[in-house]
Amino acid sequence: MNLFRKGPGAQDLRDFISLLEKKGQLKRITKPVSTDLELAAISNRVIGIGGPALIFENVIGSKTPVAINLLGTIERVAWSMGLEKAEELEKLGKKLAFLQQPKPPKGAKDTFQLGGILWDLIKAKPDYDLTPPCHQEVLEGNDVDLDSLPLIRPWPKDAGSIITLGLVITKDPETHIPNVGIYRLQKQSSTTMTVHWLSVRGGAGHLRKAADMGKKLEVAVAIGVHPLILMAAATPIPVELSEWLFAGLYAGEGVRLTRCKTLDLEVPSHSEIVLEGTITPGDVMIDGPFGDHMGFYGSEEPSPLIKFHCITKRKSSIYLTTFSGKPPKEEAILAIALNRIYTPILRRQVTEIVDFYLPMEALSYKLAIISIDKTYPGHAKKAAMAFWSALPQFTYTKFIIVVDQSINVRDPRQVVWAIASQVDPQRDLVVVDNTPFDSLDFASEYIGLGGRLAIDATTKVGPEKRHDWGEPLSHSKELLKEIESKWNELGLSDLENKEPNPELFGYVIDELIKYKQMTK
Repeated sequence: MNLFRKGPGAQDLRDFISLLEKKGQLKRITKPVSTDLELAAISNRVIGIGGPALIFENVIGSKTPVAINLLGTIERVAWSMGLEKAEELEKLGKKLAFLQQPKPPKGAKDTFQLGGILWDLIKAKPDYDLTPPCHQEVLEGNDVDLDSLPLIRPWPKDAGSIITLGLVITKDPETHIPNVGIYRLQKQSSTTMTVHWLSVRGGAGHLRKAADMGKKLEVAVAIGVHPLILMAAATPIPVELSEWLFAGLYAGEGVRLTRCKTLDLEVPSHSEIVLEGTITPGDVMIDGPFGDHMGFYGSEEPSPLIKFHCITKRKSSIYLTTFSGKPPKEEAILAIALNRIYTPILRRQVTEIVDFYLPMEALSYKLAIISIDKTYPGHAKKAAMAFWSALPQFTYTKFIIVVDQSINVRDPRQVVWAIASQVDPQRDLVVVDNTPFDSLDFASEYIGLGGRLAIDATTKVGPEKRHDWGEPLSHSKELLKEIESKWNELGLSDLENKEPNPELFGYVIDELIKYKQMTK
């Protein structure tokens, strides 16, 4: 099976919406709804119960319908990438891991696999449209009006209306290599918006170069692209591939691009809406505050100002959006999906890691639980340090819990048991002071600088322990097989069809799996 195959509607948001509708995962709302607070509040309630994607067809003040919560479940994220099940995301990660750290083939099988991946790369090269759908309507001059778009304001103390799922596209003024990122933009007027990006991001680097050269920076914002392209732009994997090529690998075919009407930039040709503008270096306005993924309002910051002079659209365009906040939110679901893709890549970087999990409740990156195949004293601490430095996205992970490979990292009951039974705080906690910190994390004493904590909840070996440890409880394999053979005679077979106690669900399922494996 080619995991880089073409997904359903690999280039077109509308095809993905049709797919969701066929699968009963889309709800159209015809009642008039305001983009000021109301739309986000409705969506927040729906995503909290694992509900369907939504299209608001009657948005007050705009003729453009709004799509939201398209990626509100892991299953829908997998569908967007042409996969049937979320479990296949890890298989996709294995190929990306190979691209990151390729190894010479050792035999015919390896050579065949390498050839297949190289062919996938060739197929992933972008293609170009001369008559792109995104140019069906062109607005310039006095017709450029951001107020005509259904920009949402999610939270009561947000400073204004925002764009959240736009691809912000810039180009290095020297090398002309493009960068594609997803940044929040705040409307400042009917023709201007501020862009909120960190100084380490590609767009910010391009602006600095433009300032040194005394040039304006061209910026295009593509709204309403296929979610697969959004996934590619949000994947911070250290592979020397462009976001367009990444999207092509995800889709199994090249992304179709087109040149902007007024800029020397390329955008996905099937974008619903494209904004074209420039940033004059030094031209800034106050951006924020806004609700963010930490569950708080962020700070006000002076941010670069984009002046838009052209809008291109598809006929009957659809506006795609989302919003940040305390999980669950779409961004948290996306992070879970990306974590599954990261797993094989992380295993190549830190070979002792068996599995890892970033709980959504911990903002999908603040706390990591990793299981290892422990072979020597101090192994857990070494694995924790390696995890922090393995991939850029783990730089801001505050807490790491290291457990044995026998522990299911996705079962909080097992993880809490490991902490309670295996950890001595004066021996097994490692605190690293004054490390780079997320500027949106108000828990640190200094903004941008804070500590990290690793907890060694593994079984202690060698000099890690100074006394005998109790023997773990278990029944013999022979006894378990005997009980299995008598299960129907005992009149207990119907119990497996009953709904388990929700408080014990994770434990029951895990124990049942172990039991079945032992009695095979």
